[in-house]
Amino acid sequence: MPASVLLNGSQRRPDLHLVGDEDSVYEQDVLRNPGSIKPWLAYIQFKSQHGTVHERAFVLERACLQLPRSYKLWKMYLTFRVQHVSKLNASVFSAEYRKVNSLFERALILLNKMPRIWELYLKFLLQQPLVATTRRTFDRALRALPLTQHNRIWALYKPFANSIAGISAVKVWRRYMQIHPEDAEDFIELLTQAGFYTEAVKKYMDVLNNPRFTSKQGKGHYELWSEMVDLMVEHAADIETGHETGIDVDRIVRSGIVRFADQRGKLWCGLATYWIRRGNFERARDVFEEAITTVMTVRDFTLVFDSYTEFEESIIGALMEVASDRADKGIVDEEADFELDIRMLRFEQLMDRRPFLLNDVILRQNPNNVSEWEKRVALWGDNKFEVVQTYTTAIATIQPKKAIGAFHQLWANYAKFYERGGDVRNARVIMEKAVKVPFKSVAELADMWIEWAEMELRNENFDDAVRIMAKAVQAPKRSTVDYFDETLSPQQRVHKSWKLWSFYVDLVESVSSLEDTRKVYERIFELRIATPQTMVNYANLLEEHQYYEESFKIYERGLDLFSYPVAFELWNLYLTKAVDRKIGIERLRDLFEQAIEDCPPKFAKVIYLMYGNLEEERGLARHAMRIYERATRAVADEDRADMFNFYITKSASNFGLPSTRPIYEKAISTLPDNEARDMCLKFADMEKRLGEIDRARAIYGHASQFCDPRTSPDFWAKWEAFEVQHGNEDTFKEMLRIKRSVQAQYNTDVNFIASQALARSQRRPEESIDPEAADAMAALERQAKAPVGFVAASDAAKTTNDAEAATLTANPDAIDIDDLDE
Repeated sequence: MPASVLLNGSQRRPDLHLVGDEDSVYEQDVLRNPGSIKPWLAYIQFKSQHGTVHERAFVLERACLQLPRSYKLWKMYLTFRVQHVSKLNASVFSAEYRKVNSLFERALILLNKMPRIWELYLKFLLQQPLVATTRRTFDRALRALPLTQHNRIWALYKPFANSIAGISAVKVWRRYMQIHPEDAEDFIELLTQAGFYTEAVKKYMDVLNNPRFTSKQGKGHYELWSEMVDLMVEHAADIETGHETGIDVDRIVRSGIVRFADQRGKLWCGLATYWIRRGNFERARDVFEEAITTVMTVRDFTLVFDSYTEFEESIIGALMEVASDRADKGIVDEEADFELDIRMLRFEQLMDRRPFLLNDVILRQNPNNVSEWEKRVALWGDNKFEVVQTYTTAIATIQPKKAIGAFHQLWANYAKFYERGGDVRNARVIMEKAVKVPFKSVAELADMWIEWAEMELRNENFDDAVRIMAKAVQAPKRSTVDYFDETLSPQQRVHKSWKLWSFYVDLVESVSSLEDTRKVYERIFELRIATPQTMVNYANLLEEHQYYEESFKIYERGLDLFSYPVAFELWNLYLTKAVDRKIGIERLRDLFEQAIEDCPPKFAKVIYLMYGNLEEERGLARHAMRIYERATRAVADEDRADMFNFYITKSASNFGLPSTRPIYEKAISTLPDNEARDMCLKFADMEKRLGEIDRARAIYGHASQFCDPRTSPDFWAKWEAFEVQHGNEDTFKEMLRIKRSVQAQYNTDVNFIASQALARSQRRPEESIDPEAADAMAALERQAKAPVGFVAASDAAKTTNDAEAATLTANPDAIDIDDLDE
């Protein structure tokens, strides 16, 4: 091949000095195989190891000229030149960079379908301050390469476009969006940064209208929509709207207000802010007014109202500054001052309307909220016209069956409003309408009738009050209506309202005669709505008028209607009244016998005590004792011990201590073990007072079977004191023998082991429990090893070894026999 070569497209002199003797072998191989790449690769490999940079470049240049379609040679040559030049500053050594650029252009003449060459070229251009050249090269690469390989180019092109920004970047991204619409969020961000707000909003709209779009950043539909609205509000003056652009901000935001209920306050404020930034203040005020009259939550109302007041304050502040400047300059502008006054007046009215607007919000949430309507009435204060309007609107709006709160109280307050104004006639008209309202419950209707009657009483129309209540309780002679039947209206059931009848009877009792009152009570009995209190009130009424026998009959009627426990209270009152009236003893006995005939045990104690007391005061003591004896069998188990004690006390006081012996014996045989033990102690104490020591000892012995020495130490201490005081050595030994036998008996019963441990823990809660003592089996073994019978302390010491004697504690039951002998 000729020695002269073309370098960078220009004629150069032969560089024969770059070819040495050691290169002759490779030169000959190249000459022998001019169309083969292998000799050139070997030559290049040799120069890479032993040649200089110039020699290596010389060989690569010749190889690429010889084989211009070889991708491998061009790739090696371009990579070598890029690596060499990249170490230099692109601005200072721009000429060297241009040489490499020309080399890339030569390579791309025949290798323009190779994406790797384009990538290498583009990356090299990105290191140079050649924006236009780089952009055109990117465009050429996209036109030259097939569509399937464009992603490799766009991976470099997008960052480059973002770096240059401006209209150029937008144009690049518009082309990119045609094949990759999924990256719309990045494009929108670029448009926003570049100031293309209208196009950004349009892109948002395209994304939101595409149901198949999926955000790469994980944003939801609302989040994207909210970003679009924020963009439109923030750059309201820069965004083009109208039919030409297809952007209608008002319609877009209002659609969001309808759809996103939890964001209405924010969106209303955003829409108002949009019009403010466009300078349309009146339109913004209309939006604020619409918002505060339509929002459904207090949170949204607070947000909108605060924004509204801030808007008005800012306008007033600006007008005041302008007015101040005019005043400083001596300029008079009546129209401007009038506008300022109007705006200040409007602002004051807005602040005055706040509580009413807030009340409107709550009522929009639930128009059946009675308490909020009452608050609205209170807000109007002394404005009578508005108060009446509010009451009228509330009554027309509230659905009685869905009312929250006391709906009848709203009607009552409405009538009281006219009553306070002296217009009783209109108040009656309101009451007449109110009692026809289908209230939610019978109780509300009953309260409404009572309110009407109380109004007549306040105006001293007593006869009218009675007439009203009579009309309220009017019913068929024999009413079969069920008070709790919800399928019937309250008006059909109100005649069985106990509250209504109670007020009625009290009213008649206070303003009418006894006969009228008795008729009302009898009507209550006919309707079968009488309560125990009704019985008591009726009986007391008759008693006050000295109709004692009639009052007793009322008690008897009540006893026929009510069972226990109500009957017990009626019997208690009835018997007390009868005893106080001093009626015949036989009749009283019959009453008491009737009372205790079917009386449950838990209520029997009081009646038996009253019966016994009657016999003691007006009858025979012997009869009283028989009654107390019957009581010990009739009362509940928890009252039986107290009844025996009372019986014993009465017997002793009437017939002496010896008469109590059979009572004690019966009590001991009847009561449970714990109570029998206490009864035995009292029995023994009584015998000791009578001097019957042997009988007392026998009672102690009988009671010992109930008393485990470890859980009932008090009993054994009392027996021991008794023996020390009244016994001898034999009786004391017998007491100890019985004690050991009882303890052994309880130890063989597993059921008592837990109770013993519990009793010890209760006696010594502050002491820690000995693990050995807590072991039930160990306790049984120690008890089994204990000798049966009486063992003296000295003998016991001889039978134990020294180690055991050191650990044993003193036995509190041990006695000194020598002391007893003395």
